[in-house]
Amino acid sequence: MQRHRQTKDELILKLGEVSTDWKDEFAQIFVDYLTDFNVGDSVTINDLKSLLEINFDAGITLFRLVLEQSKDEFTETLKALFYNNESGHGKTAFKKDPDKYVNTLGKYGLLESLNRLMSRNYTWKEVVQERLKMGRGSAIKGQKRGKNLEDFVETLVRLVFDKFEIRKSFIGANGLSTAKADFCIPSTEHPSIVIEVKAYGATGSKQSDVIGDVQKIIKEKRSDTYFFLVTDGVTWMARMRDFERLIEYQNLGDIYRIYTQQMRDDLLSDLKQIKKELGI
Repeated sequence: MQRHRQTKDELILKLGEVSTDWKDEFAQIFVDYLTDFNVGDSVTINDLKSLLEINFDAGITLFRLVLEQSKDEFTETLKALFYNNESGHGKTAFKKDPDKYVNTLGKYGLLESLNRLMSRNYTWKEVVQERLKMGRGSAIKGQKRGKNLEDFVETLVRLVFDKFEIRKSFIGANGLSTAKADFCIPSTEHPSIVIEVKAYGATGSKQSDVIGDVQKIIKEKRSDTYFFLVTDGVTWMARMRDFERLIEYQNLGDIYRIYTQQMRDDLLSDLKQIKKELGI
């Protein structure tokens, strides 16, 4: 047998694409499922029910893709929508009360999204864009979700205060340790107000991290420092115990108040009132 001594450069020239197919057994079932799906001018609640009756798993996958959510993200959405349902959020819940199940999904915007999708004529450029969205979209959505909520808060802070610092660590009450906060007013050295912004599902803000970050701020801040927590996301309902822990901190006085985007006027009013009281 002849001896060989191979080199990296030699082998690189021999590398090629390994053929593959994205379709597994479920994918093929799903493709057939879509092919057999016939509907009139628009999709109705009854169509949603029929889709789930024919094949629940395929129907749920269709709904998830229409809403442009990852599997994990859509699972959290379902948990939130059916958070007080004794039968859960899956097949058992649907079988127990099909009409209630699909009506809940319809109210969440599924019908509107599906009809809008079906009414469009896609170009090849849009198809490529959709593939990019599915490949990078989940992480980008998370980043933007967090950034958008931070921008929402920053707009209000700028309306009231001239001096503040963003996304820095403030000096704790003992002067020896620090904690990070999204907004420190008027500065990180002697903050009178610290604001933490937590959008549900934002990249780097897992719900377990939210509790830890809040606890760190509570531990480090002076007792007379106002701590605002701004958060949002309907899927908090899927993690209600964690949300209840935040409310417990607020009830104990560790958090001055918890705000959502719908509480914009409350947040703005409180910022103005504290500025007036403290003269900052």
